[in-house]
Amino acid sequence: MIKSEDYMGINVKLQVFEGPLDLLLHLIDKNKVNIYDIPIVMITEQYMEYVDQMDKEDLDVVSEFLVMAATLLDIKSRMLLPKEVNEDGEEEDPRSELVRQLLEYKLFKYMSYELKDRQIDAEKAFYKEPSIPKEVTAYRPKLNLDELVGDTTLIKLNAIFQDVLRRQEDKIDPIRSKFGKIEKEEVSMSEKLVQVKEYLHENRKFNFRQMLSSNASKVSVIVTFLVILELIKTGFVQVWQEDIMSDIEITVIKNPDLIEDIVED
Repeated sequence: MIKSEDYMGINVKLQVFEGPLDLLLHLIDKNKVNIYDIPIVMITEQYMEYVDQMDKEDLDVVSEFLVMAATLLDIKSRMLLPKEVNEDGEEEDPRSELVRQLLEYKLFKYMSYELKDRQIDAEKAFYKEPSIPKEVTAYRPKLNLDELVGDTTLIKLNAIFQDVLRRQEDKIDPIRSKFGKIEKEEVSMSEKLVQVKEYLHENRKFNFRQMLSSNASKVSVIVTFLVILELIKTGFVQVWQEDIMSDIEITVIKNPDLIEDIVED
């Protein structure tokens, strides 16, 4: 950026820099010198020439350049003195801190150019609205029953089921059961699914044996067992067993409200 100033009747055009470090980088590039070996005397003189021509009305901007001018003069004076030695016995270069700041500023400056270029390129890009076919969005990967069941096999589930059935039969009084009319109990899968759904809402993790035992009749136990198998198959619950002697535990892994879809089927 070029800024025009009038000094003593002479029209002088000054390049405007972002700050003192930006000016120093410009002088280093202009003189084609190594940033790690800055000729501090020459750079300081050129820097001071620019500061002398600056607009002195903007004190905030001028003050930043004056601080750097003082830093350059300090480095210049330290370069004339014997070099200082650090704790490791190495000679310290008075320019090292300035070099570090210049390299850091140069990195961020080039990064800003890169970001600006990307912004310009992004304005030229157009994106198409997603149009995924219904068949793709409706696709659901097949359930891995081995992962859902884990080490628990159907044989173990059936063993618990048979054990619960035997306990239900033991509850029947062999004498009283011979008297009176025994009516057939109707328990549908849909009704049991609704009951199980409520149970899953209240118990996100439960014992398989205890759930079966909570049923009042043999028919209810059988239907509940079938419902649990269906929930395992559809991925609503996951079955696991800590060891071969422990009870089978069931964990709810999907929203029980979606069980209504199974009921409708």
